[in-house]
Amino acid sequence: MANTFSVGDHVQWNSEAGMVKGKITKVHTSDFQFKGHTRHCSKDEPQYEIKSDKTDHVAMHKGSALHKL
Repeated sequence: MANTFSVGDHVQWNSEAGMVKGKITKVHTSDFQFKGHTRHCSKDEPQYEIKSDKTDHVAMHKGSALHKL
């Protein structure tokens, strides 16, 4: 079962550049387009839009990839 988070939560995840920290800016609960790809999600398995603290890069992850700080 995936972790659930809310907008404003401070989280960290592992990327190819190492551990990244950021804040959740949006929770997606239905399929949507992100950077040219369809992201599949639901109310039971949401995906989280996260803005990196250091670079302002926006990433998208499932709850299972995130750890609350």
